[in-house]
Amino acid sequence: MTILRPSPARAPTTPVDEPRCDPAAEGGDLFASASVGGSGAPTVTLCGGYELDPARAHPLLRDLPDLIHLPARLGTHPELRAAVELLGAEVHKPRLGADTIVSALLDMLLPYILRSWFDAPREHCTVSGWARALANPGISAALDAIHRDPAHPWTVAELGGRAGLSRAAFARRFTALVGQPPLTYLTWWRLAGGARLLREADAPLSEIASRVGYGSEFAFADAFKREYGLAPGRYRREGCPVAFPQAKAVKT
Repeated sequence: MTILRPSPARAPTTPVDEPRCDPAAEGGDLFASASVGGSGAPTVTLCGGYELDPARAHPLLRDLPDLIHLPARLGTHPELRAAVELLGAEVHKPRLGADTIVSALLDMLLPYILRSWFDAPREHCTVSGWARALANPGISAALDAIHRDPAHPWTVAELGGRAGLSRAAFARRFTALVGQPPLTYLTWWRLAGGARLLREADAPLSEIASRVGYGSEFAFADAFKREYGLAPGRYRREGCPVAFPQAKAVKT
């Protein structure tokens, strides 16, 4: 992480023009911070970014608003507050292992921010799209089951049981909230996991197919090529970025 210290702002309305807090700048780190001082207490702005393929981002990220504001009220967001305080301490006074600690804390911030946003009172936070599925206890339980064990031969009835709903009621609610029928989403998630394993592991194709729920490497290869437009071996050789396959929206 790069610490940038611009000239102090003379008033709240005075813009701080240089240096920019821009992690995307050439030679910059993924996260950067700008510390602004003056007659009052210093203010530190942390900015960062993740490189994603917009066409293959997770639907949760596509459903996020352009801006998430979390008011710093006392007693709210304790986990996020603790992570920010730990990060501030490491940035203010780096010690042995600071680079590793800062990197881990930065990775923690995003899920803590999203969790705090989901938990915010509805009058301050409108949750829509895929996030609504996570806010629904039954559908969230079914999604958790798929995510934890994609290789399991899930059926709509079995997933409905996890959600505490009948087969038909579960299928309707899942499709309305997630945007895909349950088994379509299961296939989508399996292929996303397969793509990640192709990039991150040296396991043979047969092992990857088994780990994501396909009975043979040929069945996995056929499904993968239909979704990604590339055979798994070529996808691995060409070093394609780890990505989620494009979700197919279903009108309801």
